[in-house]
Amino acid sequence: MSFLKRLGFFLGGFAIGILFLALFLRKKSDETGVSFCYFPNCRTLKDIRSKSLYYSDAVQRQLSEKELDTLDIVFLLNEGTVDFSKSDTKSTPCKTYFIKGKQKDQQLSAWVKNCSEKASIESVSIE
Repeated sequence: MSFLKRLGFFLGGFAIGILFLALFLRKKSDETGVSFCYFPNCRTLKDIRSKSLYYSDAVQRQLSEKELDTLDIVFLLNEGTVDFSKSDTKSTPCKTYFIKGKQKDQQLSAWVKNCSEKASIESVSIE
C-alpha cells in the first residue's frame, strides 16, 4: 500500500475520532454541567468562584448604597477577563487579580485578592 493511501486512511480515521470526541464531550458537559477550563483566564476565575467570597468595606458600602449589585460581581466572576499584565501573580500568600468585563452598556472592573482558602473582592468600579 502506498504512503499516500496510508496517510489518507490515517487522516480519515483521525477526523472521525476527533468528531466523535467533540460530540461525546459536548454531550457530557451539557448533561452534567462539567466544564473544561484549560486557559489561564478560565482556571483563575473558576478557582476564585470555588472559594468563600468576602467583600471589603468599600465594596460593602457600594452594595448598601445600591451603586453596585451582587449580580455585577457574579457576572465578572463568570464572564470577566483577567488582565494578567495588571495583576500581581507573584505575591504571597495571596495573589491579586484585575478582572474586567462589559455588561450591557457599562464597563466593570474589580480587584480580587485570591488566597488559598478564601477570595476577597477588594474594589469594584463601574464606568
